[in-house]
Amino acid sequence: MAKVGRPPQDPARQLERAHRILDAAAELILRWGYDKTTIDDVAKQAGVAKGTIYLHWKTRDALFAALLRRERVRMLGEVRAQAPATLRALLAELSAAMLRRPLMRALLVGDTEVLGKLARQKRGRTRDLPLEAFQDYLGELDKRGALRPDRTPVEREAILGSVVYGFLVAQSVLPESARVPDDRLVELLADTGDRAISTEGTPTDDDARAIAEATLDYLETVEEIAQRKLAVSLGGDPSKERVT
Repeated sequence: MAKVGRPPQDPARQLERAHRILDAAAELILRWGYDKTTIDDVAKQAGVAKGTIYLHWKTRDALFAALLRRERVRMLGEVRAQAPATLRALLAELSAAMLRRPLMRALLVGDTEVLGKLARQKRGRTRDLPLEAFQDYLGELDKRGALRPDRTPVEREAILGSVVYGFLVAQSVLPESARVPDDRLVELLADTGDRAISTEGTPTDDDARAIAEATLDYLETVEEIAQRKLAVSLGGDPSKERVT
């Protein structure tokens, strides 16, 4: 017989309970904010003993780090499901998915009301998508003549980073009357980023297929990396863990 307070020995049950705890943490942090959400609160909301949470995560910060990793995985899964086939579509889907997820949005803008000290500790972690994978992706687009030759690789990354974070972060500091609706904001962001570094004209069928394949490969790569990081946070096998 399992001892009282120990996580269930069945890995599937243990994983289910971990996600239930994360669901409770997400609900509370969005309601009260990170600084006001205690382990006691999360345990009560999830219907588990306080000690059970510490058997999954040693600290409160570790619990919420797992929560943010899960949010990132789910965000990437949403984007990949839309099968963006171009840089413009990728920018649009990534920004739209981020805006649909309150925790990702709060992390992006450094919202201290929601994330409290986590906003200071993890500000910019939405940029945790592996840089090397994105560089490889842009390199594939460059080979297909899809990117402007008068922009260096460093300049392209700087431009896209400024466009994405400039558009999204600006919304959090502008007065309500000056804000653009999210759906229109996504369109403007994607159009600006694409025009800034992409060539004009329509690619050949072969190039279009190669660009679409490179876009999907990039998303699969970053989602796999995010899945592995989440698996570590959940105490599972990084080679098997997958969140849908």
